[in-house]
Order: sequence, then C-alpha cells, then structure tokens
Amino acid sequence: MSNESWINNPALGGIDPAKLQMLVKLAEQAQGKKQNEMLPFLMAAASQSKTNRISFDSAETDAIIRVMKIGKSPEETARIDQMCALFRQLQNVSSKTRKPQ
Repeated sequence: MSNESWINNPALGGIDPAKLQMLVKLAEQAQGKKQNEMLPFLMAAASQSKTNRISFDSAETDAIIRVMKIGKSPEETARIDQMCALFRQLQNVSSKTRKPQ
C-alpha cells in the first residue's frame, strides 16, 4: 500500500492531519530499512514524538495498524503484530523504570 493510499483510508478520518503527516514522513524514512533496524528506528521515532508532544490514543493506534495491514501477506501481518507486541513490552518496561517526578 503506497503512502498516498493508506493515508486517505476512511478509517483514519478521525486522526489529526498533523499526526498523519508525521506518519507519512516516518514511513518514508523507514523505506529500505532492514528488519533489525526497525525497532531502533521506531524507538527513536517514539522518543521524538514525546519530545514534540505528539501521541496517539489506543483507538488511533489500532486504526493505523489495521490500515497498515491491508494488502499485506500473512507473514507481513505476523511481523507487524510481533513488532507491535515488542514495542508495547518495551513501553511497559520503560514506564515501570521511570522515576517519579
């Protein structure tokens, strides 16, 4: 699915256009990255999003993931699911190890 087509999916209609534009830029930057490069890339992107105070609620995240899976092979969707699970685990560990402010 090209950047132009997924971004216009009606399932993403309720998401702020600035957030979607950020996702388009991330997708472009991710092009050509190897699988072992993706997790560090996504972690850096998440950190940058926090710095810029951009966040996605769970409904937005679920919608984006569903749209990104459209047209993918079962193997690709399984990799997306694995990456999402790993990312959630890392976020949970990170939130548990942060010191109270």
